Amino acid sequence: MRATNLTLMTDLYELTMMQGYFKNPSEQVCVFDAFYRTNPYDGGYAISCGLEQVIEYIKGLNFTYEDIEYLNSLGIFETDFLEYLAGFHFTGSIWAIPEGTVMFPREPMLKVIAPIMEAQLIEPAILNILNHESMIATKASRVCRAAQGDPVMEFGLRRAQGPDAGIFGARAAVIGGCAGTSNVLTGAMFGVPVLGTHAHSWIMSFPSEYEAFKAYAKQYPGNCTLLVDTYDVLDSGVPNAIRVFKEMRAEGIPLKHYGIRLDSGDLAYLSKKAYEMLAAEGFEDATICASSDLDEFLITSLKQQGAKINQWGVGTNLITSKDWPAFGGVYKLAAIREKEEGEFQPKIKLSENSEKITNPGNKKIYRIYDKESGKIRADLICLEDEVFTEDQDLRIFDPIETWKKTKFKAGTFTLREILEPVFENGLCVYKGQASVIELRERCRKELDTLWEETRRFENPHQVYVDLSDKLYKIKSELLEEMSGVK
Repeated sequence: MRATNLTLMTDLYELTMMQGYFKNPSEQVCVFDAFYRTNPYDGGYAISCGLEQVIEYIKGLNFTYEDIEYLNSLGIFETDFLEYLAGFHFTGSIWAIPEGTVMFPREPMLKVIAPIMEAQLIEPAILNILNHESMIATKASRVCRAAQGDPVMEFGLRRAQGPDAGIFGARAAVIGGCAGTSNVLTGAMFGVPVLGTHAHSWIMSFPSEYEAFKAYAKQYPGNCTLLVDTYDVLDSGVPNAIRVFKEMRAEGIPLKHYGIRLDSGDLAYLSKKAYEMLAAEGFEDATICASSDLDEFLITSLKQQGAKINQWGVGTNLITSKDWPAFGGVYKLAAIREKEEGEFQPKIKLSENSEKITNPGNKKIYRIYDKESGKIRADLICLEDEVFTEDQDLRIFDPIETWKKTKFKAGTFTLREILEPVFENGLCVYKGQASVIELRERCRKELDTLWEETRRFENPHQVYVDLSDKLYKIKSELLEEMSGVK
C-alpha cells in the first residue's frame, strides 16, 4: 500500500527472460501492442483509462538496493545481470489512446517501442493498470447511461478488492461519468467530489428515528439526505423525514440539497409512494436517492417502472465489475528491428481461433467520423508510414469477413489519429494530461460520437475495426508463410 516504486510488480518470467536476453545480447528493438479482443459486458465499446498511472509507473522504474538484494536472494540471477538492473531505466517510446476515449477490440490501446528487455519488463504492470481502470470506467459509463442524466455516486470502497482497487476504481468511475465518490482518499488525491449521506447505525444510535434525523439536519442543514429504511420506510422513515423538513422550513433554513435515501425493499414502489407523501407536503423537489446492489440493468428496469428516483448510489456491482470481472487486455509482440537504423519486420501470433491471431507491424489508428453527424463510422488500423486524407475516397473491409466492404467518398468523412505519443526515448512527452473532471468531460464527448445502436445494452452494433490494404496483405503473407502453404 505504501510502495511508490512498482518496478518489482512484474512476473518472474519477465526477469528470467531479461537475463536470457542479457546473456545473449542483440540490438533488437521491438514493438508490443496492448489491446483487448472482446468488448466488456458484451457491449459495443470500452473506455480507455489508467494512462496517468502508467506514466507514473514508467517514470518511477528503478531497481533499488533492496530490490537487487531480494532478487539476489532468489539464487537464479547472476551478478553481472543484477549489476545491469542496478542501473536500469526505461529508454523506449510509448504511444497510447488518451484516457476517456472510446476504443474497440483488436486495436492497440497502447504501443511500446523499446529494447526487448525493457518492453518485456513493463508488460504485467501496464496490463494490470489499463485492464482494471478501463473496465471500471466502461462499467461506470453504462451505469450513468442507464441513469439518463441523474447523478450517480460511486459507493463501492468497502467492497473493492483491496485499497488500490478502491482508490483507482473510484477514479475510473468518475472518468466514466459518476458525479463523485464516497472515497475520501480518492477525492484528496484526484480532486473529485466526495459524496455521501449517513448509515443505519446513525439512526440506531439515537433513542428514536426522528431524533436521529433532527440531529443530522441540525449538523448538515445544507446537505440533508436522510436514510429512511432503518425501521419502516412509509410508516416511519418518510413521515419522520417530512417532519424534520417542515421544521427546517419553519425555521427559515433553505432546503437546497435535501431529500431521502432508500437502501432496501421494492425501490420502484417505495419511491413512488415516498414522492406522493413528500409532494403532498410541498417537498416535491426533494431528492429521492436509491442504493442497494444497483447496476445498469436494474436502474433501467426501475426507470421503465416509473420509479421516482433521481439520484443513484452504486457500489458493489460497479467497483468490482461483478458481471464482467476481467477486462481481458493482452500484450503481444508485433514487430522487431534488429538494428537501430533498420526497418521493423512484422511478427504474427497464430491461433486456431481467428480472433486470437494478432495484427503484425508497427501500427497506428485512424478514426473515421461521419462528417455530417460527427459519429464514428469505423476505425482503420494501418502501418505507421501510411497516410490517409479526407480529400480522397477511402475503402475499408473487414479483415476476417473480407467480402464486407465499405467505401467512404471524399468530403463525407473526417479522420483523426487516436494514438498519441507518451514517451519518446525514455522521456515523457505526453500533452494530454488533465484533471479527472476534465477527463470525465472528455469521456462524455467521446460517448456522444457513438451511434445509439452502439451504446444499447442488448445486442449492440459493433463498430468496424478494419485493416488497411497494405497491412492486410502483410498479415495474409505471414499467415501463408507460417502455415507452410504456398
